[in-house]
Amino acid sequence: MNLQNKANDYKNQFADQQDFGERPPKKKRSLKGLIILPLLIIIGGVILSCQYTVEETEQAVVTTLGKVTSVETAGLHFKLPYPIQSVTKVEVNRTQKLQIGYSGSNEQSNTAVAAEAKMITGDFNIVNIDFFIEWKISDPVKFLYHSDNPPQILKMISQSSARGIIGSKNVDGVLTTEKSIIQAEIKEKIITKLEHYDLGVQVLDVKIQDSEPPTSDVIKAFKEVETAKQEKETRINEALAYKNKTLPAAESQADKLVREAESYKESKINEAKGDVAKFNAMYTEYAKNKDITRTRMYLEVIEQILPDVTVYIDSSEGGVQKLLPLKGFTESNVTQGGGN
Repeated sequence: MNLQNKANDYKNQFADQQDFGERPPKKKRSLKGLIILPLLIIIGGVILSCQYTVEETEQAVVTTLGKVTSVETAGLHFKLPYPIQSVTKVEVNRTQKLQIGYSGSNEQSNTAVAAEAKMITGDFNIVNIDFFIEWKISDPVKFLYHSDNPPQILKMISQSSARGIIGSKNVDGVLTTEKSIIQAEIKEKIITKLEHYDLGVQVLDVKIQDSEPPTSDVIKAFKEVETAKQEKETRINEALAYKNKTLPAAESQADKLVREAESYKESKINEAKGDVAKFNAMYTEYAKNKDITRTRMYLEVIEQILPDVTVYIDSSEGGVQKLLPLKGFTESNVTQGGGN
């Protein structure tokens, strides 16, 4: 029994020694895995950070050690790992909207911003004007590094330009007829100032949303003025329509009267020429035979004065009946003439 117990003790000691000898390799493998896994993660992260994708609406500004080295367009690109190289993406092909005088995404939820909307006109009236600027980024490098906050600077430039233009207009034009002109002038002035500041942004359009007086009483008065102006335009249009309708008829009637007058003039001239020719012919005959012509003229006058009287002429001496349409008093030697 003692021998058996000793053998078991040696066996147990040998087993303990084997267990003790196998444990250290397991610890070494676990420690190696803990080191390799983070390294693989870091390497994977570095590899992933070396590639980037630029969308169609974007451009990517690449900086190397803080200095701009390139501007990349849409597609897959590669770079050196951070912090050697870094990439900033800018949406250059997206139209952006800058609101002035109001805030909100649609007309129903708009909130007025009185400090921005209130402006003074050239005739010292106060108006509230809401408008927006459509713009986009034209140069991503200038947009990122030439100023701290380009959108805020653009907003201040737009407000200044709008106040300057509104200050040169009268209140009637601002509220009614000159909105399109004011929009164009504001846009032109903003573009001029942006060229000076060189922010890397481009203004596409300027749109006035609304312009109105600051109080309800003034709004009512201006609405009445606008109604009167529209009524005036209506009356003018009606008058022009009546003019266009009646003027051609009047011109036609005038032309007709002129033509009739010309015709009457020509007829009178021709008639006068005929009378002159007739008188000249009578005078020629009178010069040849004064007594006969005098008698004939006397008889013609008698016929005109006494149209119902029948004149009898004794033509025994001969020759007279050949000159006048007279009837004979007898079949042989007397003729008789009757007037109409």
